[in-house]
Amino acid sequence: MSLLILGLWASVASAAEPFRPSPGTFPPIEQAKAYRGELVFVDHVNRRGSLRLHVDGHFHEGRLHHFAMLPYGVIRYRGAPADLRDIPVGTVLYGLFYLPPEPKISAVPNVTRDDPTAPPENHAILLEDDSSLCMREGKAWQLKEVELNKGEGNLVATLERKSEGIGLDGEHTMTIDSSTRIWRGKELLGLDDLVAQGHWPADGKKQFAGQAVQLALGWHPRYLYQQFHVSDLWLDEAAVNVAAERQRQRHIRHIRTRWMPAMVDSADHREFGHAVVTVTLFGGMDETLYADFKPGIGGKMAAAENTLRTWWPDHDGMDGRIIAVDRAENDPPLGSSGLQIKFEVPLILEGFRPGQIVRIRPENWPNVKPPVEERVRGFEDRWPSPDLFQK
Repeated sequence: MSLLILGLWASVASAAEPFRPSPGTFPPIEQAKAYRGELVFVDHVNRRGSLRLHVDGHFHEGRLHHFAMLPYGVIRYRGAPADLRDIPVGTVLYGLFYLPPEPKISAVPNVTRDDPTAPPENHAILLEDDSSLCMREGKAWQLKEVELNKGEGNLVATLERKSEGIGLDGEHTMTIDSSTRIWRGKELLGLDDLVAQGHWPADGKKQFAGQAVQLALGWHPRYLYQQFHVSDLWLDEAAVNVAAERQRQRHIRHIRTRWMPAMVDSADHREFGHAVVTVTLFGGMDETLYADFKPGIGGKMAAAENTLRTWWPDHDGMDGRIIAVDRAENDPPLGSSGLQIKFEVPLILEGFRPGQIVRIRPENWPNVKPPVEERVRGFEDRWPSPDLFQK
C-alpha cells in the first residue's frame, strides 16, 4: 500500500467539498472524506454494503450509509489485504470515501443534499479495521485495567493519536465477555483460560502497566453513545503476526483464483486485431502476487466490470504474453500499485479499451472461472441495481 496515506487521515477528514472522481483515473487522496462506522450489511459479490456511521445526528438516528467499493478500492483486515467477504458483520471500520464517479450506474443509492446528516460520499477507496489502522500507523492500544465479574466485564485501554482524524483517541472502557477471542502467540484463549492461569482475576480488578495489545471492535448495546465491545484481543506481537499471515494467505488464494484486477491505460492496435494492451495493476495486494508478473511469460486477460466481476474468464479471456513490466519511480496514488504491464494479445477484445477494468493472470496462476454467483451473466447484470438498499 502506498505510504502516502500514512499521515493524511486528519487532512482528508476535513476536506471542504465532496469530490467526484473521473472514471478511469485514480483520485487525489486529499479530496477523500474519512468516516468511521460499524459494518452491518455486505454484498461481497458486488463489493458493496452498509455502515452505521459514527457521525453526529446520522449515527444517532440509526440511518445506514450504503457504500460501494471503487474498482481500485483497497480493503485491509487484521493487518493484511482482504475482500469484503473476509470481514464479519459488526466490525468497526475506518474508510475514505468519494462521490460516485458515475451516479447513473451507481450500485448504491445516490445521496441528495436534502438530508444534511447523510454524507453524500458513498464510494470507498479504503476500508480497514482497527488493528489494520493501528498497525499501519505503528501504534498499539495500551492495556491499563481489566475488571471481571462472573465471566464478563470491562477492559480499559488507551491509544494516543496526535492527528484529528477518525481514529479513536484517548482512554476507552470497552466490554469483554466469554465471546471475546483472546490470541496469545498461536493460541486461541478465552477469559476462563487467563483466569485459570492467574493472569486475570476471576472477580475484581487488575491493573496493567500499559501492555501493548491490538483490538477488534464490534457492536455494543449502547452503540448510540459510541461504546464498543472487544470481539478479538491480541496479547502480543506474535499473535498479531499469526492473524495477519492467516488473512494474507486467504487473500492470496482469492486473487490467484479470480486474477489480478487492473485498469487499461492504452491499447496499441496492430494488424489483423493484434494489439499491445497496457494496464496498471491495482494496489493493496500482497507483494508476492505482483512478483509473479514478469516479462517474457504467458498469461491471460479478461474483461471485467466496476464490481470486478468477470464473465467466464477461462473461456472468454484472451491468451497473450507479458512483454514489459514497469514500476513507477514516484509513490503511486492510493488504489494504484504503480506497476504497469504491457500485454501482447493476438486479438483485442471490446473490454480492453482505455479506462476499462480487466482481470489478468500470469501463466503460473490457475486458469479457472469463478463461482457462478460471482460472474456477470447478462447485460443488465453489469450494473447492479441500488434497489436492494432502503432509500
